[in-house]
Amino acid sequence: MSTSGSTFKVLVIDDSNTIRRSAEIFLKQGGHEVLLAEDGFDALAKVNDFDPHLIFCDILMPRLDGYQTSAIIKRNARFSSTPIIMLSSKDGVFDKARGRMVGCEEYLTKPFTKDQLLQAVKTFGKKTG
Repeated sequence: MSTSGSTFKVLVIDDSNTIRRSAEIFLKQGGHEVLLAEDGFDALAKVNDFDPHLIFCDILMPRLDGYQTSAIIKRNARFSSTPIIMLSSKDGVFDKARGRMVGCEEYLTKPFTKDQLLQAVKTFGKKTG
């Protein structure tokens, strides 16, 4: 289906079922392996076993928000260089700066398009491995 090395394992963390489903469809159409998590705790329970190449993480989630989730994942030496892309419905400078502070590489505003999602994987997926 795809050439060797171009398939990435992508973890999508979002409390919105709609966003998770659309991200999954877009990424699978791009030939990537996808795992979904509905919040930060769910993501933390799955991230070690799945060992993703790239993570998309919503900012506004109950219990653990995206900043906290990203900071915890990045604190783990195994994932310190795993790119995390924040997803948010807000496109604020402050949010982007805060995302960078916890080690996030990029920031996508929702609703995102299939092209934006796949372009992000293309850009940041290469950094690992």
